[in-house]
Amino acid sequence: MTDIVPIRRALISLSDKSGIEALAAALASAGVELVSTGGTAAKLRALGHDVRDVSDLTGFPEMMDGRVKTLHPTVHGGLLAVRDNPDHVAAMDAHGIGAIDLAVINLYPFEATVAKGAGRDEVIENIDIGGPSMVRSAAKNHASVAILTDPADYPELLAALGAGGTDLAFRKRLAAKAFATTAAYDSAISHWFASADQKTKFPAKAASARVLSGTLRYGENPHQDAALYVPGSVDTHGLPQATQVQGKELSYNNYNDANAALELAAEFAGQDPAVVIVKHANPCGVAQRGSLRGAWDEALACDSVSAFGGIVATNVPLDAATAEAITGIFTEVVVAPGASDEAKALFAKKKNLRLLLTAGLPDPRRAGQVMSIIAGGILVQDRDSGAITADDLKLVTRREPTAQELADCLFAWTVARHVKSNAIVYAKDGVTAGIGAGQMNRRDSARIAAIKAREAAETYGWPQPRTVGSAVASDAFFPFADGLLAAVEAGATAVIQPGGSIRDDEVIAAADEAGLAMLFTGMRHFRH
Repeated sequence: MTDIVPIRRALISLSDKSGIEALAAALASAGVELVSTGGTAAKLRALGHDVRDVSDLTGFPEMMDGRVKTLHPTVHGGLLAVRDNPDHVAAMDAHGIGAIDLAVINLYPFEATVAKGAGRDEVIENIDIGGPSMVRSAAKNHASVAILTDPADYPELLAALGAGGTDLAFRKRLAAKAFATTAAYDSAISHWFASADQKTKFPAKAASARVLSGTLRYGENPHQDAALYVPGSVDTHGLPQATQVQGKELSYNNYNDANAALELAAEFAGQDPAVVIVKHANPCGVAQRGSLRGAWDEALACDSVSAFGGIVATNVPLDAATAEAITGIFTEVVVAPGASDEAKALFAKKKNLRLLLTAGLPDPRRAGQVMSIIAGGILVQDRDSGAITADDLKLVTRREPTAQELADCLFAWTVARHVKSNAIVYAKDGVTAGIGAGQMNRRDSARIAAIKAREAAETYGWPQPRTVGSAVASDAFFPFADGLLAAVEAGATAVIQPGGSIRDDEVIAAADEAGLAMLFTGMRHFRH
Protein backbone atom coordinates (compact mmCIF):
# COMPACT_ATOMS: atom_id res chain seq x y z
CA MET A 1 0.00 0.00 0.00
CA THR A 2 1.18 3.56 -0.75
CA ASP A 3 1.26 6.06 2.08
CA ILE A 4 0.91 9.66 0.87
CA VAL A 5 -1.51 9.97 -2.06
CA PRO A 6 -1.72 13.37 -3.80
CA ILE A 7 -5.22 14.57 -4.67
CA ARG A 8 -5.55 15.37 -8.35
CA ARG A 9 -9.24 14.58 -8.94
CA ALA A 10 -12.14 14.73 -6.48
CA LEU A 11 -15.69 13.47 -6.91
CA ILE A 12 -18.18 15.45 -4.83
CA SER A 13 -21.85 14.45 -4.40
CA LEU A 14 -23.62 15.90 -1.38
CA SER A 15 -27.12 16.06 0.05
CA ASP A 16 -25.82 17.91 3.12
CA LYS A 17 -23.76 20.73 1.63
CA SER A 18 -22.60 22.28 4.90
CA GLY A 19 -18.92 23.21 4.75
CA ILE A 20 -18.76 22.89 0.97
CA GLU A 21 -17.54 26.49 0.50
CA ALA A 22 -14.23 26.08 2.35
CA LEU A 23 -13.72 22.57 1.03
CA ALA A 24 -14.26 23.50 -2.62
CA ALA A 25 -12.13 26.62 -2.34
CA ALA A 26 -9.19 24.66 -0.91
CA LEU A 27 -9.46 21.92 -3.52
CA ALA A 28 -9.70 24.40 -6.39
CA SER A 29 -6.78 26.41 -5.04
CA ALA A 30 -4.68 23.23 -4.99
CA GLY A 31 -5.51 22.60 -8.65
CA VAL A 32 -7.74 19.59 -7.96
CA GLU A 33 -10.15 18.71 -10.76
CA LEU A 34 -13.71 18.76 -9.44
CA VAL A 35 -16.25 16.21 -10.70
CA SER A 36 -19.80 16.41 -9.46
CA THR A 37 -23.48 15.63 -9.98
CA GLY A 38 -26.77 17.49 -10.16
CA GLY A 39 -27.41 19.94 -7.35
CA THR A 40 -23.87 19.70 -5.98
CA ALA A 41 -22.42 20.66 -9.36
CA ALA A 42 -24.81 23.60 -9.55
CA LYS A 43 -23.77 24.72 -6.07
CA LEU A 44 -20.08 24.50 -6.93
CA ARG A 45 -20.61 26.55 -10.10
CA ALA A 46 -22.56 29.13 -8.13
CA LEU A 47 -19.49 29.41 -5.89
CA GLY A 48 -17.43 30.19 -8.98
CA HIS A 49 -15.61 26.89 -9.48
CA ASP A 50 -15.01 24.92 -12.66
CA VAL A 51 -16.80 21.59 -12.39
CA ARG A 52 -16.94 18.59 -14.67
CA ASP A 53 -20.27 16.77 -14.74
CA VAL A 54 -20.26 13.05 -14.09
CA SER A 55 -22.17 12.66 -17.34
CA ASP A 56 -19.11 14.03 -19.17
CA LEU A 57 -17.05 11.33 -17.49
CA THR A 58 -19.43 8.48 -18.28
CA GLY A 59 -20.74 9.60 -21.66
CA PHE A 60 -24.26 8.96 -20.39
CA PRO A 61 -26.76 11.55 -19.17
CA GLU A 62 -28.51 11.29 -15.83
CA MET A 63 -31.69 9.31 -16.40
CA MET A 64 -34.78 7.87 -14.75
CA ASP A 65 -35.31 10.95 -12.57
CA GLY A 66 -31.72 10.80 -11.37
CA ARG A 67 -31.90 7.19 -10.25
CA VAL A 68 -29.07 6.36 -12.65
CA LYS A 69 -26.11 8.71 -12.95
CA THR A 70 -23.01 7.35 -11.19
CA LEU A 71 -23.52 3.58 -11.63
CA HIS A 72 -20.93 3.33 -14.39
CA PRO A 73 -17.48 1.72 -14.89
CA THR A 74 -15.88 5.10 -15.50
CA VAL A 75 -16.86 6.20 -11.98
CA HIS A 76 -16.33 2.95 -10.11
CA GLY A 77 -13.25 2.05 -12.11
CA GLY A 78 -11.73 5.38 -11.11
CA LEU A 79 -12.51 4.60 -7.47
CA LEU A 80 -11.68 0.89 -7.37
CA ALA A 81 -8.60 0.56 -9.57
CA VAL A 82 -5.51 -0.66 -7.71
CA ARG A 83 -2.95 1.88 -8.81
CA ASP A 84 0.10 -0.41 -8.69
CA ASN A 85 -1.61 -3.35 -10.41
CA PRO A 86 -0.49 -3.43 -14.08
CA ASP A 87 -3.68 -5.14 -15.24
CA HIS A 88 -5.81 -2.48 -13.56
CA VAL A 89 -3.73 0.31 -15.01
CA ALA A 90 -3.98 -1.26 -18.48
CA ALA A 91 -7.77 -1.51 -18.16
CA MET A 92 -7.95 2.16 -17.15
CA ASP A 93 -5.87 3.15 -20.16
CA ALA A 94 -7.86 0.96 -22.53
CA HIS A 95 -11.22 2.39 -21.44
CA GLY A 96 -10.25 5.98 -20.74
CA ILE A 97 -10.85 5.73 -17.00
CA GLY A 98 -9.19 8.40 -14.89
CA ALA A 99 -8.24 7.84 -11.26
CA ILE A 100 -10.33 9.48 -8.55
CA ASP A 101 -8.23 10.25 -5.46
CA LEU A 102 -10.92 11.76 -3.24
CA ALA A 103 -14.64 11.11 -2.88
CA VAL A 104 -16.75 13.48 -0.78
CA ILE A 105 -20.18 11.94 -0.47
CA ASN A 106 -23.13 11.96 1.87
CA LEU A 107 -26.39 10.20 1.31
CA TYR A 108 -30.01 11.06 0.60
CA PRO A 109 -31.77 12.09 3.85
CA PHE A 110 -33.70 8.85 4.27
CA GLU A 111 -34.21 9.05 8.04
CA ALA A 112 -35.21 12.71 7.95
CA THR A 113 -37.72 11.91 5.22
CA VAL A 114 -39.26 9.15 7.35
CA ALA A 115 -39.24 11.36 10.46
CA LYS A 116 -41.25 14.12 8.77
CA GLY A 117 -44.00 11.62 7.96
CA ALA A 118 -43.48 11.47 4.20
CA GLY A 119 -45.52 9.08 2.09
CA ARG A 120 -44.20 5.75 0.91
CA ASP A 121 -43.26 6.94 -2.59
CA GLU A 122 -41.19 9.86 -1.24
CA VAL A 123 -39.48 7.59 1.27
CA ILE A 124 -38.59 5.11 -1.45
CA GLU A 125 -37.09 7.85 -3.61
CA ASN A 126 -34.87 8.84 -0.69
CA ILE A 127 -33.22 5.43 -0.60
CA ASP A 128 -29.82 6.28 -2.02
CA ILE A 129 -28.27 3.71 -4.36
CA GLY A 130 -25.44 5.44 -6.21
CA GLY A 131 -24.15 7.21 -3.11
CA PRO A 132 -23.60 4.10 -0.95
CA SER A 133 -22.13 2.31 -3.96
CA MET A 134 -19.51 5.01 -4.47
CA VAL A 135 -18.83 5.23 -0.74
CA ARG A 136 -18.19 1.49 -0.54
CA SER A 137 -16.01 1.49 -3.66
CA ALA A 138 -13.86 4.33 -2.36
CA ALA A 139 -13.63 2.82 1.13
CA LYS A 140 -12.64 -0.59 -0.22
CA ASN A 141 -9.82 1.04 -2.15
CA HIS A 142 -8.64 3.19 0.76
CA ALA A 143 -5.08 2.21 -0.19
CA SER A 144 -5.38 4.91 -2.85
CA VAL A 145 -8.63 6.80 -2.25
CA ALA A 146 -9.82 9.02 0.60
CA ILE A 147 -13.57 8.85 1.28
CA LEU A 148 -15.21 11.66 3.26
CA THR A 149 -18.76 11.08 4.50
CA ASP A 150 -18.80 13.57 7.38
CA PRO A 151 -18.21 17.35 7.22
CA ALA A 152 -16.47 17.04 10.60
CA ASP A 153 -13.54 15.48 8.72
CA TYR A 154 -13.14 18.36 6.24
CA PRO A 155 -10.56 20.29 8.32
CA GLU A 156 -8.25 17.27 8.57
CA LEU A 157 -8.61 16.69 4.83
CA LEU A 158 -7.65 20.31 4.13
CA ALA A 159 -4.62 19.95 6.38
CA ALA A 160 -3.60 16.81 4.47
CA LEU A 161 -4.08 18.69 1.22
CA GLY A 162 -1.62 21.31 2.38
CA ALA A 163 0.87 18.57 3.33
CA GLY A 164 0.87 17.07 -0.15
CA GLY A 165 -1.82 14.41 0.16
CA THR A 166 -3.63 11.99 2.45
CA ASP A 167 -1.72 9.41 4.46
CA LEU A 168 -2.74 5.80 4.90
CA ALA A 169 -3.72 6.07 8.56
CA PHE A 170 -6.15 8.90 7.75
CA ARG A 171 -7.63 7.00 4.82
CA LYS A 172 -8.13 3.93 7.01
CA ARG A 173 -10.06 5.97 9.58
CA LEU A 174 -12.18 7.50 6.83
CA ALA A 175 -12.88 4.06 5.36
CA ALA A 176 -13.98 2.69 8.72
CA LYS A 177 -16.38 5.61 9.18
CA ALA A 178 -17.63 5.18 5.62
CA PHE A 179 -18.54 1.52 6.07
CA ALA A 180 -20.20 2.33 9.41
CA THR A 181 -22.18 5.05 7.63
CA THR A 182 -23.51 2.76 4.92
CA ALA A 183 -24.23 0.03 7.47
CA ALA A 184 -26.26 2.44 9.61
CA TYR A 185 -28.03 3.73 6.50
CA ASP A 186 -29.04 0.23 5.42
CA SER A 187 -30.11 -0.54 8.98
CA ALA A 188 -32.47 2.44 9.00
CA ILE A 189 -33.95 1.30 5.70
CA SER A 190 -34.42 -2.27 6.90
CA HIS A 191 -36.12 -1.04 10.09
CA TRP A 192 -38.46 1.13 8.05
CA PHE A 193 -39.50 -1.82 5.92
CA ALA A 194 -40.02 -3.92 9.05
CA SER A 195 -42.11 -1.22 10.76
CA ALA A 196 -44.24 -0.85 7.64
CA ASP A 197 -45.06 -4.56 7.82
CA GLN A 198 -45.88 -5.80 11.31
CA LYS A 199 -45.37 -9.38 10.13
CA THR A 200 -41.64 -8.67 10.15
CA LYS A 201 -41.38 -6.82 13.47
CA PHE A 202 -38.61 -9.24 14.39
CA PRO A 203 -36.82 -9.87 11.06
CA ALA A 204 -34.55 -12.86 10.49
CA LYS A 205 -31.57 -10.49 10.40
CA ALA A 206 -31.52 -7.25 12.38
CA ALA A 207 -29.11 -4.34 12.17
CA SER A 208 -28.67 -1.42 14.52
CA ALA A 209 -28.12 2.16 13.35
CA ARG A 210 -26.58 4.42 15.97
CA VAL A 211 -24.37 7.49 16.06
CA LEU A 212 -21.75 8.21 18.70
CA SER A 213 -22.84 11.16 20.81
CA GLY A 214 -19.76 11.05 23.00
CA THR A 215 -17.57 8.95 25.24
CA LEU A 216 -18.19 9.01 29.00
CA ARG A 217 -15.72 9.22 31.85
CA TYR A 218 -16.40 5.57 32.65
CA GLY A 219 -19.24 3.09 32.96
CA GLU A 220 -21.06 1.89 36.06
CA ASN A 221 -17.63 1.50 37.67
CA PRO A 222 -14.30 3.23 36.97
CA HIS A 223 -12.75 0.14 35.38
CA GLN A 224 -15.48 0.04 32.68
CA ASP A 225 -15.29 2.16 29.52
CA ALA A 226 -18.56 3.68 28.29
CA ALA A 227 -20.08 5.80 25.52
CA LEU A 228 -23.42 7.32 24.57
CA TYR A 229 -24.96 6.55 21.19
CA VAL A 230 -28.16 7.92 19.70
CA PRO A 231 -30.31 6.63 16.84
CA GLY A 232 -29.69 8.24 13.49
CA SER A 233 -33.08 9.95 13.69
CA VAL A 234 -34.61 10.83 17.06
CA ASP A 235 -38.17 12.03 17.62
CA THR A 236 -38.18 12.48 21.37
CA HIS A 237 -37.18 14.95 24.07
CA GLY A 238 -34.61 12.71 25.69
CA LEU A 239 -31.45 13.42 27.66
CA PRO A 240 -29.08 13.35 24.65
CA GLN A 241 -31.22 16.09 23.07
CA ALA A 242 -31.30 18.21 26.25
CA THR A 243 -29.23 21.34 26.82
CA GLN A 244 -26.80 21.00 29.70
CA VAL A 245 -26.81 24.43 31.27
CA GLN A 246 -24.13 23.73 33.86
CA GLY A 247 -22.29 21.11 35.86
CA LYS A 248 -19.82 18.32 35.32
CA GLU A 249 -20.00 15.87 32.44
CA LEU A 250 -22.72 13.28 32.95
CA SER A 251 -21.58 9.79 33.86
CA TYR A 252 -23.07 6.49 32.73
CA ASN A 253 -24.97 6.21 36.02
CA ASN A 254 -26.16 9.82 35.75
CA TYR A 255 -27.67 9.12 32.34
CA ASN A 256 -29.31 5.92 33.54
CA ASP A 257 -30.82 7.48 36.65
CA ALA A 258 -31.79 10.76 34.97
CA ASN A 259 -33.57 8.84 32.23
CA ALA A 260 -35.58 6.93 34.85
CA ALA A 261 -36.59 10.23 36.45
CA LEU A 262 -37.46 11.89 33.14
CA GLU A 263 -39.55 8.94 31.94
CA LEU A 264 -41.64 9.03 35.13
CA ALA A 265 -42.00 12.82 35.09
CA ALA A 266 -43.30 12.49 31.52
CA GLU A 267 -46.24 10.45 32.84
CA PHE A 268 -47.56 13.69 34.34
CA ALA A 269 -47.25 15.85 31.22
CA GLY A 270 -49.99 18.47 31.08
CA GLN A 271 -51.03 17.84 34.68
CA ASP A 272 -50.41 19.60 37.99
CA PRO A 273 -46.76 20.22 38.85
CA ALA A 274 -44.96 16.99 39.69
CA VAL A 275 -41.54 16.21 41.12
CA VAL A 276 -39.75 12.88 40.78
CA ILE A 277 -36.69 11.99 42.85
CA VAL A 278 -34.72 8.94 41.73
CA LYS A 279 -31.84 7.02 43.27
CA HIS A 280 -30.17 4.10 41.51
CA ALA A 281 -32.86 4.10 38.80
CA ASN A 282 -35.70 3.71 41.34
CA PRO A 283 -38.08 6.49 42.40
CA CYS A 284 -37.64 7.34 46.09
CA GLY A 285 -40.20 10.14 46.13
CA VAL A 286 -42.93 11.39 43.77
CA ALA A 287 -45.56 14.04 44.37
CA GLN A 288 -48.07 16.28 42.61
CA ARG A 289 -49.22 19.57 44.09
CA GLY A 290 -50.63 22.93 43.07
CA SER A 291 -47.12 24.38 43.08
CA LEU A 292 -43.79 22.87 42.07
CA ARG A 293 -42.22 23.85 45.39
CA GLY A 294 -45.03 22.05 47.21
CA ALA A 295 -44.48 18.95 45.09
CA TRP A 296 -40.74 19.04 45.90
CA ASP A 297 -41.37 19.22 49.64
CA GLU A 298 -43.77 16.27 49.54
CA ALA A 299 -41.58 14.14 47.26
CA LEU A 300 -38.56 14.73 49.48
CA ALA A 301 -40.52 13.78 52.60
CA CYS A 302 -41.17 10.27 51.24
CA ASP A 303 -37.53 9.23 51.66
CA SER A 304 -35.19 12.11 52.42
CA VAL A 305 -32.34 9.71 53.22
CA SER A 306 -32.32 8.18 49.73
CA ALA A 307 -32.85 11.57 48.08
CA PHE A 308 -29.35 12.65 49.14
CA GLY A 309 -27.20 12.50 45.99
CA GLY A 310 -30.26 11.74 43.88
CA ILE A 311 -31.67 12.81 40.53
CA VAL A 312 -34.63 15.18 40.20
CA ALA A 313 -37.01 15.57 37.28
CA THR A 314 -40.07 17.78 36.92
CA ASN A 315 -42.97 17.94 34.48
CA VAL A 316 -43.04 21.76 34.31
CA PRO A 317 -40.33 24.45 34.09
CA LEU A 318 -38.36 25.14 37.26
CA ASP A 319 -39.06 28.26 39.27
CA ALA A 320 -36.84 30.05 41.78
CA ALA A 321 -38.55 28.74 44.90
CA THR A 322 -38.15 25.13 43.79
CA ALA A 323 -34.57 25.66 42.65
CA GLU A 324 -33.66 27.13 46.03
CA ALA A 325 -35.19 24.15 47.81
CA ILE A 326 -33.50 21.56 45.58
CA THR A 327 -30.10 23.15 46.13
CA GLY A 328 -30.67 22.77 49.86
CA ILE A 329 -29.54 19.14 49.62
CA PHE A 330 -26.82 17.43 47.58
CA THR A 331 -28.33 16.66 44.17
CA GLU A 332 -26.47 15.13 41.22
CA VAL A 333 -28.72 16.05 38.28
CA VAL A 334 -31.87 18.10 37.71
CA VAL A 335 -33.88 17.61 34.50
CA ALA A 336 -36.81 19.82 33.52
CA PRO A 337 -38.62 21.19 30.46
CA GLY A 338 -37.25 24.67 31.05
CA ALA A 339 -36.22 26.96 33.92
CA SER A 340 -36.61 30.62 34.81
CA ASP A 341 -33.58 32.90 34.79
CA GLU A 342 -33.88 33.17 38.58
CA ALA A 343 -33.84 29.39 38.92
CA LYS A 344 -30.76 29.12 36.69
CA ALA A 345 -28.97 31.72 38.80
CA LEU A 346 -29.66 29.75 41.98
CA PHE A 347 -28.46 26.49 40.44
CA ALA A 348 -25.31 28.25 39.22
CA LYS A 349 -24.20 28.55 42.85
CA LYS A 350 -23.85 24.75 42.86
CA LYS A 351 -21.22 24.37 40.15
CA ASN A 352 -21.07 20.58 40.22
CA LEU A 353 -24.83 20.11 39.93
CA ARG A 354 -25.83 19.17 36.38
CA LEU A 355 -28.84 21.09 35.10
CA LEU A 356 -30.40 19.72 31.91
CA LEU A 357 -33.24 21.45 30.13
CA THR A 358 -35.32 19.65 27.53
CA ALA A 359 -37.50 21.17 24.81
CA GLY A 360 -40.40 19.09 26.12
CA LEU A 361 -41.15 15.72 27.66
CA PRO A 362 -40.83 12.34 25.93
CA ASP A 363 -44.07 10.59 25.06
CA PRO A 364 -44.47 7.79 27.62
CA ARG A 365 -46.70 5.91 25.18
CA ARG A 366 -44.29 6.12 22.24
CA ALA A 367 -43.61 2.97 20.27
CA GLY A 368 -40.22 1.37 20.05
CA GLN A 369 -38.15 -1.53 21.25
CA VAL A 370 -35.64 -2.08 24.03
CA MET A 371 -32.69 -4.45 24.07
CA SER A 372 -30.83 -6.34 26.76
CA ILE A 373 -27.51 -8.07 26.18
CA ILE A 374 -27.15 -11.60 27.53
CA ALA A 375 -24.31 -14.08 27.16
CA GLY A 376 -24.49 -15.28 23.57
CA GLY A 377 -27.45 -13.17 22.48
CA ILE A 378 -29.63 -10.07 22.60
CA LEU A 379 -33.14 -9.93 24.03
CA VAL A 380 -35.48 -7.56 22.17
CA GLN A 381 -38.96 -6.52 23.23
CA ASP A 382 -41.49 -3.74 22.70
CA ARG A 383 -41.33 -0.80 25.09
CA ASP A 384 -43.75 -1.09 27.99
CA SER A 385 -46.05 1.63 26.70
CA GLY A 386 -49.25 0.02 27.98
CA ALA A 387 -51.54 2.10 30.18
CA ILE A 388 -54.86 1.87 31.97
CA THR A 389 -57.54 4.36 32.95
CA ALA A 390 -60.24 4.27 35.59
CA ASP A 391 -62.59 2.75 33.02
CA ASP A 392 -60.28 -0.25 32.63
CA LEU A 393 -60.34 -1.19 36.31
CA LYS A 394 -62.31 -4.11 37.70
CA LEU A 395 -63.68 -3.92 41.23
CA VAL A 396 -63.24 -7.35 42.90
CA THR A 397 -64.12 -6.55 46.55
CA ARG A 398 -67.37 -5.77 48.29
CA ARG A 399 -66.27 -2.24 49.13
CA GLU A 400 -65.79 0.33 46.37
CA PRO A 401 -62.95 2.84 46.63
CA THR A 402 -63.73 6.44 47.47
CA ALA A 403 -62.97 9.07 44.85
CA GLN A 404 -59.73 9.93 46.64
CA GLU A 405 -58.73 6.28 46.97
CA LEU A 406 -59.35 5.78 43.26
CA ALA A 407 -57.18 8.77 42.41
CA ASP A 408 -54.44 7.51 44.73
CA CYS A 409 -54.66 4.02 43.23
CA LEU A 410 -54.05 5.43 39.75
CA PHE A 411 -51.21 7.64 41.02
CA ALA A 412 -49.56 4.73 42.84
CA TRP A 413 -49.98 2.53 39.76
CA THR A 414 -48.31 5.16 37.56
CA VAL A 415 -45.32 5.28 39.90
CA ALA A 416 -45.16 1.49 40.35
CA ARG A 417 -44.65 0.88 36.64
CA HIS A 418 -41.34 2.76 36.97
CA VAL A 419 -40.14 0.89 40.07
CA LYS A 420 -37.95 -2.21 39.79
CA SER A 421 -39.79 -5.46 40.50
CA ASN A 422 -41.00 -6.62 42.89
CA ALA A 423 -42.58 -3.17 43.28
CA ILE A 424 -44.90 -1.92 45.99
CA VAL A 425 -45.94 1.73 46.14
CA TYR A 426 -48.09 3.37 48.83
CA ALA A 427 -49.65 6.72 47.91
CA LYS A 428 -51.92 9.19 49.63
CA ASP A 429 -53.32 12.48 48.35
CA GLY A 430 -51.07 12.48 45.28
CA VAL A 431 -47.88 11.77 47.20
CA THR A 432 -45.84 8.58 47.55
CA ALA A 433 -45.95 7.44 51.17
CA GLY A 434 -43.50 4.56 50.80
CA ILE A 435 -41.76 2.68 47.97
CA GLY A 436 -40.45 -0.88 48.08
CA ALA A 437 -38.30 -1.88 45.10
CA GLY A 438 -36.31 -4.75 43.70
CA GLN A 439 -37.04 -7.36 46.33
CA MET A 440 -37.16 -11.09 45.76
CA ASN A 441 -40.69 -11.34 47.17
CA ARG A 442 -43.62 -8.97 47.26
CA ARG A 443 -44.19 -9.21 51.01
CA ASP A 444 -40.71 -7.82 51.72
CA SER A 445 -41.30 -4.95 49.27
CA ALA A 446 -44.52 -4.10 51.12
CA ARG A 447 -42.72 -4.20 54.47
CA ILE A 448 -39.74 -2.13 53.30
CA ALA A 449 -42.04 0.54 51.89
CA ALA A 450 -43.89 0.64 55.21
CA ILE A 451 -40.61 0.94 57.14
CA LYS A 452 -39.61 3.94 55.00
CA ALA A 453 -43.00 5.52 55.71
CA ARG A 454 -42.55 5.05 59.47
CA GLU A 455 -39.05 6.57 59.29
CA ALA A 456 -40.42 9.58 57.39
CA ALA A 457 -43.08 10.08 60.08
CA GLU A 458 -40.40 10.02 62.78
CA THR A 459 -38.19 12.44 60.83
CA TYR A 460 -40.97 14.97 60.25
CA GLY A 461 -42.79 14.46 63.54
CA TRP A 462 -46.03 13.27 61.98
CA PRO A 463 -48.50 11.55 64.30
CA GLN A 464 -48.68 8.52 62.00
CA PRO A 465 -47.11 7.25 58.76
CA ARG A 466 -48.69 8.34 55.52
CA THR A 467 -49.38 4.71 54.67
CA VAL A 468 -52.35 4.91 57.05
CA GLY A 469 -55.35 5.48 54.81
CA SER A 470 -53.26 5.09 51.66
CA ALA A 471 -53.70 3.24 48.41
CA VAL A 472 -51.13 0.59 47.54
CA ALA A 473 -50.08 -0.54 44.08
CA SER A 474 -48.38 -3.80 43.20
CA ASP A 475 -46.72 -4.14 39.79
CA ALA A 476 -47.75 -7.82 39.57
CA PHE A 477 -50.35 -9.98 41.29
CA PHE A 478 -50.09 -11.01 44.93
CA PRO A 479 -49.23 -14.73 44.72
CA PHE A 480 -50.24 -15.12 48.39
CA ALA A 481 -52.28 -13.07 50.81
CA ASP A 482 -49.19 -12.29 52.91
CA GLY A 483 -48.14 -9.35 50.76
CA LEU A 484 -51.58 -7.84 50.94
CA LEU A 485 -51.74 -8.41 54.70
CA ALA A 486 -48.43 -6.56 55.06
CA ALA A 487 -50.08 -3.62 53.28
CA VAL A 488 -53.08 -3.87 55.61
CA GLU A 489 -50.71 -3.81 58.57
CA ALA A 490 -49.17 -0.62 57.16
CA GLY A 491 -52.61 0.99 57.10
CA ALA A 492 -53.55 0.81 53.42
CA THR A 493 -57.25 0.97 52.67
CA ALA A 494 -57.26 0.45 48.89
CA VAL A 495 -55.30 -1.83 46.58
CA ILE A 496 -54.58 -1.79 42.85
CA GLN A 497 -52.92 -4.80 41.26
CA PRO A 498 -53.06 -6.78 38.00
CA GLY A 499 -54.79 -9.89 39.35
CA GLY A 500 -54.41 -13.22 37.63
CA SER A 501 -53.04 -15.39 40.42
CA ILE A 502 -54.40 -18.88 41.02
CA ARG A 503 -54.92 -17.61 44.58
CA ASP A 504 -56.87 -14.48 43.61
CA ASP A 505 -59.89 -15.73 45.57
CA GLU A 506 -57.76 -16.06 48.69
CA VAL A 507 -56.34 -12.56 48.26
CA ILE A 508 -59.79 -11.06 47.55
CA ALA A 509 -61.18 -12.78 50.66
CA ALA A 510 -58.37 -11.31 52.76
CA ALA A 511 -59.09 -7.84 51.32
CA ASP A 512 -62.80 -8.19 52.07
CA GLU A 513 -62.09 -9.33 55.62
CA ALA A 514 -59.85 -6.28 56.15
CA GLY A 515 -62.46 -3.95 54.63
CA LEU A 516 -60.25 -2.95 51.72
CA ALA A 517 -61.32 -1.84 48.27
CA MET A 518 -59.36 -3.70 45.61
CA LEU A 519 -59.12 -3.06 41.88
CA PHE A 520 -57.66 -5.31 39.18
CA THR A 521 -55.94 -3.73 36.18
CA GLY A 522 -55.50 -6.87 34.06
CA MET A 523 -52.06 -5.51 33.08
CA ARG A 524 -48.71 -6.29 34.67
CA HIS A 525 -45.67 -3.99 34.75
CA PHE A 526 -42.60 -6.04 35.60
CA ARG A 527 -39.44 -3.94 35.39
CA HIS A 528 -36.17 -5.80 35.67
